[in-house]
Amino acid sequence: MMGAFDAIRPYADAEVRPVLARLLADPAFLGALTRFRFPRLAGPLGWLLKPLIAARLRSEFASIDSVSKLQEKIEPYIDRTIEHATDGISYSGLEHLQPGKPYLYLANHRDIVMDPAFVNYAVYHAGLQTPRIAIGDNLLQRPFVSDLMRLNKSFIVHRSISGRREKLAAYQLLSAYINHSIREDGESIWIAQAEGRAKDGDDRTDSAILKMFHMSRKDEPFAEVIDSLNLIPVSISYEYDPCDLAKARELCVRAATGSYTKAPGEDDASIALGITGYKGRVHLHFSPPVAGLEDTKQLAQEIDRHILGQYRLFPVHYLAYAMWEGREAGLNVPAASDVFDAAELAKAEAQWNKRLAACSAEEKPFLILQYANPVRNQYRIKAGLPL
Repeated sequence: MMGAFDAIRPYADAEVRPVLARLLADPAFLGALTRFRFPRLAGPLGWLLKPLIAARLRSEFASIDSVSKLQEKIEPYIDRTIEHATDGISYSGLEHLQPGKPYLYLANHRDIVMDPAFVNYAVYHAGLQTPRIAIGDNLLQRPFVSDLMRLNKSFIVHRSISGRREKLAAYQLLSAYINHSIREDGESIWIAQAEGRAKDGDDRTDSAILKMFHMSRKDEPFAEVIDSLNLIPVSISYEYDPCDLAKARELCVRAATGSYTKAPGEDDASIALGITGYKGRVHLHFSPPVAGLEDTKQLAQEIDRHILGQYRLFPVHYLAYAMWEGREAGLNVPAASDVFDAAELAKAEAQWNKRLAACSAEEKPFLILQYANPVRNQYRIKAGLPL
């Protein structure tokens, strides 16, 4: 059966050594690593540094012959990167998860690399198995990126297919793989609730993704299929989004011209900024499994209720909401000063003003929108209003 998934699945233990060998002989990968580690020296001394880095990594990874050993090896580096770019990570709801049981984690989507990295971080440190991660092929333009991601339990979602028939076949394969992973392999899955990041801070579940889960088991009732996948809504809240100014610029251009064309290398730059940029505090909430819902519309609404209702609101969200032209009078959203103490609020105001100052007048409303939307959504849920 596994042969059917070869084009999209993560690498298996037997493939780890040959893929590592291929990476350590890849000039593009070594060049990227050199630029990351030694940004100033990479240009003039790249020719000297590349073979040294390759030799160092070869000895360091010599004993790695399985995916779990590789994850254990890179875990301290990832932990350091995560901890360096945040003011602390907190999580709640892990008591809803049982060790040894596979889950389908469906999360809101703000950052390409860090969303699944934070979920991995939380479950790994709670002694649970790390999930296989869905990643769009639009981010795997270079072979070494694809190799790296598939070594780290990522599987490929073919998004750059245009024909309707091909798209359908790709979704069918993806559906079969997700079901196979959870039910046959006993391996958890992480996937975003919608294609592409929520650039306006309005996190919504795309019912097409929920339909896809059912596609490969069409002859079974929808609710039964979803229940068998142990679907856990995950809410990821960043105090500050390192890419917020870039997102505001993109939304502003779209609003003015009707479209937005990415510059060459823009994806790479936003991935790097998302990883290393300052995020303030980060909170993850794991909801209990959602079950017993008969169709995609009902299920999407229930997932949204969990994700938006459990989203951790920080002072900056209330500050943005108070400035937002779209705020709703009937929602009874308190002022930031009624929710947070003076010291916490002063720190947030300084950071927020810095971000506003870095924004042009045209882009400012789109920056405010990103931080205000989660407040509106959560208070609508509290008031029992439709989203």
